[in-house]
Parts: sequence; structure tokens; C-alpha cells
Amino acid sequence: MMKTAIMTDTNSGITVQEGKENGIFVLPMPVIVDGEEFLEGETINNEQLYEALIDEKDVMTAQPLLKDLLEFWDNILEEGYDEIVYIPMSSGLSGSCHTASQFAEEYDGKIKVVDNHRISVTLRDSVYDAKKLVAKGKNGKEVKEALEANAFNSSIYITVQSLKYLKKSGRVTPTAALIATAMNIKPVLTIQGEKLDAFAKVRGMKAAYNKMIEAARTDLAERFSEYPKERLSLCVSGTFTKEEDKDEWLNRVKDEFPGYEVYYAPLSCSIACHVSVDTAGIAWTVIEE
Repeated sequence: MMKTAIMTDTNSGITVQEGKENGIFVLPMPVIVDGEEFLEGETINNEQLYEALIDEKDVMTAQPLLKDLLEFWDNILEEGYDEIVYIPMSSGLSGSCHTASQFAEEYDGKIKVVDNHRISVTLRDSVYDAKKLVAKGKNGKEVKEALEANAFNSSIYITVQSLKYLKKSGRVTPTAALIATAMNIKPVLTIQGEKLDAFAKVRGMKAAYNKMIEAARTDLAERFSEYPKERLSLCVSGTFTKEEDKDEWLNRVKDEFPGYEVYYAPLSCSIACHVSVDTAGIAWTVIEE
């Protein structure tokens, strides 16, 4: 039987250390703060990133250098693996998936690049699904096919406290941001595979939280009703600066969806740098048995 390695990057929210503990190879992604490069989870953690955002520093993420990606692949193969299933963030959100697919062709089929149109907490679920599939005896080609077939069986809803970084990225115009701030309008955003899109606009954070709960209920009833509870992952996410705010949101979701196992995972830097601090999110994912 082929020895198959599972690889992702920190866009999944899985740290290098967590990866080591669970047999997952994790490539740390570059984070640029005021022109200085850091590596997510290695030389900058969530708290330091949030501090940079609060201080209104220039924060962005970048693709890893090609040589670093290829060296990472080579090192895994040198460890005795026959093939690698690499699960990067959605091609709709970054060019890194396309770049990886191009260069994987030079490895004679040993590198399977999965584009299952996910990021952050839903991408995290995909990575752990890949581990389950390998444990069931699936090879790299079969794992890739399974993940891509299940690609759009997930959804993320996010609400933001401030429009500053959405304005900076061009997702919100300066005029719209000014009006929204003056009227306490909070956008609810969604990721349904390809990209970050507007979902709704409401007055105040309480209404935004309610809208996310409503959207999650609708998805459960209309998109995921055929799946038993053990096939559904319900994740609470965010960029909370206060532990009590995180716990309040987590407990709210647990109360709203009794019987489901709910866990918390911080949003990855690739989302955090666009939505800033004290963002809250909720996500459904259909997972492997």
C-alpha cells in the first residue's frame, strides 16, 4: 500500500505544532506587518496579529515563495512517502492553489493538489477528512476526488466590528464604510466556496449575531438536512480579543444547536487581516464518517 502524506498550510487554521501532533505536514504562510515578514504560527501568533491590527499597522498575507513550497514537498518525499495530498486554500481566494497545481506536474503524479474551495475552519475539516480517508486505505487520487466532490458542502458566516480593513482591501467603498459606521450598520459576510461575499446588512452587532444564527439554521434545514448529526461539523470562529466574548458566542451557538458538537477555532490570518479584530463567525461542514 502506498504511503500517503497529508499536507496543508496555516490558511487552514492548523498550526505547525498541531500538525506534528496529528501526522499532518503544515506549511506556515507569510504574514507581512509594516513591510516585515513573519510566518503564521511560528514567528507571529494570533495575539500579536490582533495587536498589529488594533495599532492600525499595514497587515497582509502573501503566498509562500515557490522554492519554499518545492523544498517542503521534497523533504516530505525524502522521509519515505510515496505521494503527497496537498490541500491549500480555495483557488477562488488565492493564486497559490493554481501555482501549486502547475508545479505538481513536475513530480510525476506524486503530488495531488486538492482544490476543494475552502479556507480557514472549513479547510481544517477537509484536512482531517483526508486523514480519515487515508486511514481507510484510500490513495492520493481517491482522497483528492472525495474532497473535491464534497467541496461545496460547507458554509461560513462572518460579521465584523469595523469596516476599516474591508475598505482597505476594496471590498467596501470609502463612502459606504463612512455611512455604515455612522449608522452602526454591520455587514454579515459569507464564504460559500469561491470567495468572501456580502450576505446581509443589519443594525448593530446583536442583530448581526442573530442573522448568522438564522443563516446557520436555514442551511441546516435546507442544505444539510439529509446528514446525521455525526456527519456535520459546527464551528464557532472569530478574532476575539477578550476570552469572555469568545466564550459568550460559543455558548450561544451551543444553546441554539443542542445535540451538535460545537468547537471553537480562530480565523486564520488570511481572513483576519481583511476583517480585523472582534469578528465573529459560524461554519457548517459536512465531514467524513
